[in-house]
Amino acid sequence: MGPGDFQTLLEGAWVTIWISVIAIAGGIPLGLLLGLARISKLPVISQIVTVYISIGRATPLVTLVLFIFIGLPVLGISIDRYTASVLTLLLNTACFNAEIWRSVYQAFPRSQIEAAKAVGMTRPTYFRRIMFPQMSFAAMPGLVNEATLLVKASPAVAVIGIVDLTRVTNRIASQTYEPLPPIIVAGAIYIVVIAGMVRLQRRFERRAARFASIEG
Repeated sequence: MGPGDFQTLLEGAWVTIWISVIAIAGGIPLGLLLGLARISKLPVISQIVTVYISIGRATPLVTLVLFIFIGLPVLGISIDRYTASVLTLLLNTACFNAEIWRSVYQAFPRSQIEAAKAVGMTRPTYFRRIMFPQMSFAAMPGLVNEATLLVKASPAVAVIGIVDLTRVTNRIASQTYEPLPPIIVAGAIYIVVIAGMVRLQRRFERRAARFASIEG
């Protein structure tokens, strides 16, 4: 494997990273909205979102990306392959993130909510100032774990022609007849990316813990 192949692997890694980052950035807040909607007191909304989340979690990524890229044009909605890839990953991770947010919300101490109501806080105010900061801290490990799983599942988008890290690895292996070097390099890149995500999580948790101790 020559220097040109290594450069090609880095380009493929960049595609994997930016597609995943956009999907993660959109999937976390969408997951929060879905999680709150699922436990809504409006039965119709709750049931619709519950069905959507169940279907989303059960649908393989390959099936979803094919439906979005090939199926939607049949309905008159045409999007490019990169948009289809980001949308696929975003919708998938949002369903799993919704369950993380829902479980954190339901585990939140009711006593704090009652105390906030007792001092006259409105529901949006105590959610923004009291609940959400604590929920974010509690949900962080689960959200980061889901994000790492999404990065590792992102090669599914190669089925519609996205030249990501895995697709580049396969191409170099087939051209050079030496599969081991590109596979090792690709594996190392995935490890570095995921290790960086975990490191950011731990740094955030340490800063949040210090802030909580100062506030306490």
